[in-house]
Amino acid sequence: MVTIPFFVLNILLFLSSSAATPKSGAGHDLVRSSCVHASYPSLCFRTLSSYSGPANTPRELAQAAVKVSLSRARKVSNYLSTSVTGYNKRERVALSDCVEQIDESMEELSKTLGELKHLRGETFEFQMSNAQTWVSAALTNEDTCLDGFEGVDGEVKSDVKRKITNVAKVTSNALYMINRLNESRGRHR
Repeated sequence: MVTIPFFVLNILLFLSSSAATPKSGAGHDLVRSSCVHASYPSLCFRTLSSYSGPANTPRELAQAAVKVSLSRARKVSNYLSTSVTGYNKRERVALSDCVEQIDESMEELSKTLGELKHLRGETFEFQMSNAQTWVSAALTNEDTCLDGFEGVDGEVKSDVKRKITNVAKVTSNALYMINRLNESRGRHR
């Protein structure tokens, strides 16, 4: 992983903010400060600063990140489901298995979103543990999807890899936001 100096990252985030539909006020500042240390900071900032729902607290931001991941996973699943025909048997099997893995990821992300929507003080730690486990499982499923393309070459593999890698990046950022929420427990519930 390439380490980007903090000041360069801030410049990149500032420049990329003009390309996104910026939020105003506290929500925009929260997105900016939260994304700086995410696994994929510019992607984090771009996807969350243009998010149309509320993202003014760490909890809302974590929910937004999960929703972005879920939305992208759903799009990839739909795309791959319609792409299963017309390829050789090995490619069809890999695509079918990948759709199954992405569908499992969507289930994990949906459960995470439900947990984040209903956080309670007395069960907060348990609920956060669930959310972290489920998002980690979603990432594992995305990796497993790509593993199914070992021995497959060509356009279908590179197309799937590009799409799954994008979903994995936003899912990784979602996990980061959940971890931040867990760390900020006492603030902004």
